[in-house]
Amino acid sequence: MPPRFKALTKANGGDPRGTIKIVLGVLVALNLIAGYFYFFPPGGSAAELDAALAQTRIQIQRGRATLDQARTTVKKVQTARQEQENFVSGYFMDRRTASSTILTEIGAMAKQAGITPREHSFTIDPIDGSDVFSMMTITANYEGNYADLVEFVNAVDRSRRFLIIDSIAAQPQQSGGLQARFKMNAFLREAAPPVPAAMAARGAQP
Repeated sequence: MPPRFKALTKANGGDPRGTIKIVLGVLVALNLIAGYFYFFPPGGSAAELDAALAQTRIQIQRGRATLDQARTTVKKVQTARQEQENFVSGYFMDRRTASSTILTEIGAMAKQAGITPREHSFTIDPIDGSDVFSMMTITANYEGNYADLVEFVNAVDRSRRFLIIDSIAAQPQQSGGLQARFKMNAFLREAAPPVPAAMAARGAQP
């Protein structure tokens, strides 16, 4: 007889049957506890855990799809912003140099078309709702024949600048040819304000 069983029998008044009943009762209790944890494990049953895992996977997939969509949107916004900057820098002139640049280019187109430039004037007005862009209105007078004036119009239309012919008023001259008055619009961008040296130094720091 094992020593522990002897000690338990002795503690039970020397009755081995009582000892066996105690041991059987302990085993039954342990089996019940084990059965409970088998059928009702902590955190839920196996089916509940599988369902929770499947739901978690669905949430992860949705999160990844949302993240991919956000990345695509950010990329499109960055592309659109870059295209806008390229368009503005290519077609909108700096206001500080616009007058000389425009008049020089218009004069070159008129010379190539074979018409004679006369009086020129321009005004610059702000565009409502914008602090960045303004509009330059050019009034220019030319003399030449019909074909040359048409060639000049085509040259302005093909200009790499964002020039728009607003109106043309032409009348014949006694000496022959036409005298034409052009009203054209160009769009300008304001120069960006200079960045203070202290702010530029802070911005350059990692």
